[in-house]
Order: sequence, then C-alpha cells, then structure tokens
Amino acid sequence: MKGHGASLQTTRSRPLSNAAAASSALQSSNLGADIREARKARGLTLQQLSEATGLSVGHLSEIERGLASPSVIALHDIARAIGITVGWLFRNDEGTDPNERGIVVRAANRRSLLYESGIKDQLLSPHLHGQLEMLLSRFPPGTGSGPSPYVHRGEEAGIVTQGILRLWVGENSFVLTEGDSFSFPSTTPHRYENAGTQEAVVIWAITPPTF
Repeated sequence: MKGHGASLQTTRSRPLSNAAAASSALQSSNLGADIREARKARGLTLQQLSEATGLSVGHLSEIERGLASPSVIALHDIARAIGITVGWLFRNDEGTDPNERGIVVRAANRRSLLYESGIKDQLLSPHLHGQLEMLLSRFPPGTGSGPSPYVHRGEEAGIVTQGILRLWVGENSFVLTEGDSFSFPSTTPHRYENAGTQEAVVIWAITPPTF
C-alpha cells in the first residue's frame, strides 16, 4: 500500500484536497521538523534532497517549515531519499503504562498522518521494528493513491470496514465494500481509491513495514 503505498499519491502515496486542514495537522505533528532533523542527520542539503526526489528546493523548504503538506508519493520519496521509513516520522506516545510499550496501542495514542488530499493514516502497530505493520486508513470520497500504479517490496492485505474501495492489482480492477478483504504481493503494480460518496475505511496489514 499504503504505503498508500509506497508511491501513493496522497499515496500509503499511501496515495495519497483539504490543504488547510492538512497543513494544520502536519504542524501539530512536527512532521516538517522531523523531516528536517532526519535530513540533517544524514548530512543532506535541501539541494541534494531535491535532486533525489524531484521536488523543488522551495517546496521541500515549505514542507520542513510546516507551510506545505506533502502528497503521499512525495512523503515516500523524501523518506526513501533520506533512508528512513515513513513510520519513523509518526510521533505520538505509545502508551503511558510501561508494560504496554511495544505491545498495546491505545486508540487515543495512535500515531497518525493527515495528507493534503484528506486521507488519514493511523498506525495500529506499537512499533515498526518487526516484520508486520498494521494501519487504519480513512479515505474521503474521491481520494486515493493517485492515477499511476506503484510497487514496493513485500506483501499486503486488508479489509474494508466502511464504504467502497476500488482496487487495481495488475490488469484487474475490483470494487470492494464493507466486509470484503484482499491480499496481493506488493511487487505487483497497484493503486486504489474511494469509489463511493462516503468515507471509506480500510485496515491494512503490510510486511515488511513500509511506513
């Protein structure tokens, strides 16, 4: 995926708009500051990151300062260029009880990202150190991973818990509704979108973690 897939469009792209709401969410989660910190830790200049991602220096600077919201594709490209997973940028307390850390994620403590299209991803896994990642994605009507399919290593599966999701895997297209599930190798070109008039909610299981 989702890594709305790796290359979603406000992919996991992710893909993959409510720019004002997204900008506010990114500022509150310190996403831009975390990107800048990771970039500098890797010894990369904005120019080098621009060359690696194809994004302009100006746009990258705005993202780092919390003045612009990246698309899912852009976020994955930035993370890949820096050498981190998108999950590294999820920031929230995993739980106040020390015994729960690494095991339990309370609903109020889910780490989340809000993309410029309005798609919201919540990390259900307590960490990304293992081989499995779980995400809950909310897709406003008309949003998705973008018009171009993408690929990444691993496998993914999911279940639609609300709404309608159109899923493309290879040459095939599927319309999934509440209760329908799916699974496919992430190396197969794929993309997806909310094909309904109401919010679509999908729970993803991805291995290895891509966020």
